[in-house]
Amino acid sequence: MKDGRWIGFVAGRYVSRGRKNSPSPVFSVLGIATGVLALTIIIAVMNGFQLGFIESILEISSCHVRIEGFKSTGDIEQGERLRSVPGILSVLPFEEINVLLRGRGSNPRGALVRGVPPNAMSLDPGLAAKLEIEDGFFDLYSPDNIVVGAELARHLSIWVGDDVNLLSITGGFQDEEAARVFNVTGIFRSGFYEYDLGWAFINLETAAALSGDAASPVLGIKLKNRWQDQRAIDDLKSVIALFPDLQSASVRSWRDYNRSFFGALRTEKLMMFILVGLIFIVVGLNIFQAQRRTVLERREEIGLLRALGASVAAVRLVFVWDGFIIGLTGAGFGLVSGLLIAFNIQAFFTFLESIVNNLIYVMNSISGFLGGSAGEGEFAVFSTQVFYIKEIPSRVVPFEVVLIFMFGLFSAILAAWFASGKVSSASPTEVLRYE
Repeated sequence: MKDGRWIGFVAGRYVSRGRKNSPSPVFSVLGIATGVLALTIIIAVMNGFQLGFIESILEISSCHVRIEGFKSTGDIEQGERLRSVPGILSVLPFEEINVLLRGRGSNPRGALVRGVPPNAMSLDPGLAAKLEIEDGFFDLYSPDNIVVGAELARHLSIWVGDDVNLLSITGGFQDEEAARVFNVTGIFRSGFYEYDLGWAFINLETAAALSGDAASPVLGIKLKNRWQDQRAIDDLKSVIALFPDLQSASVRSWRDYNRSFFGALRTEKLMMFILVGLIFIVVGLNIFQAQRRTVLERREEIGLLRALGASVAAVRLVFVWDGFIIGLTGAGFGLVSGLLIAFNIQAFFTFLESIVNNLIYVMNSISGFLGGSAGEGEFAVFSTQVFYIKEIPSRVVPFEVVLIFMFGLFSAILAAWFASGKVSSASPTEVLRYE
């Protein structure tokens, strides 16, 4: 029995024919498939939320690399030459000031106003992609124009064409330039509630005037690949060294000024991976018990194989192949189903909600027929009253998909390997002896 092809044949027979008193391999396959399916969908939805938040922060607020610590506008004009650095996608000069805004008859509300060039949308395609202009235009060519977030506009009761009073608390209350009236030319929505509620954009020169002596301009740099930030920082520092006016500037990566937030998201995702991954431990234990029972039930067959010349390792490999077939089938089926749902997550949740709402309707009808009170409202997995989203996000990361598949596959293989340890203690003479 030196030819190893018989191992796969025997393992396939064991899987297809099942066991005498053991659970069918179908349940093991379904267990692996359920774990892979659940983990694929959950991680895809979590990626959709987390990457949406991360990209909103990086594209709208933080940028990939920030250059700070210089004062004059001339420095900004010199800094625009940094676009020639390899890997740089865009360079956008901006300045942030804290203000109080007041609309028509509304109470003053604090906000963060960012001054940007009038052509900011063309200078920074990432910003343009994340800001959806719901009403009006992103028009900052006039020094008295302002573009506000949708939730901020709702709180201030203002619309496009209305005037809003702005008082800068960055430049000081004593400065006459600090209080001005702006005309709302546009209302944006970013999908990130904090920005929609507390952000506005004005002309960069106006922001510098409102800041006064506290002016602190920043160069926001976007990279073609944000994971190459350290290489880009090294290149930028070598270029900055050529500009005497920028010698005091500091260069910081998005990893530095968002460390705590991104760290919390990473921990949350890791814990979710572990919790949902417990499914594989449970399924693996079930496979382990089933394989142990199989080894005991097939002692005569094992003895016969040993008597024909099969080694302990070869007989043990039969049961490992058994686990491999179960793991591959279950993980493959679960992965395909999970990806199908993940790429059509909106339709899946709509279908799920319709089933639940139909059941609620039937229960309410029965309750009403029996004289009870009917419930109100409809079921929604992600209600817009709770979550600040228009649709359920989903993002599939190839590396994580491969990792989930390998979890499902190796949980079955390892369970079968440990369960087949009994094979080494089975002596052919003892097994084949009728006592």
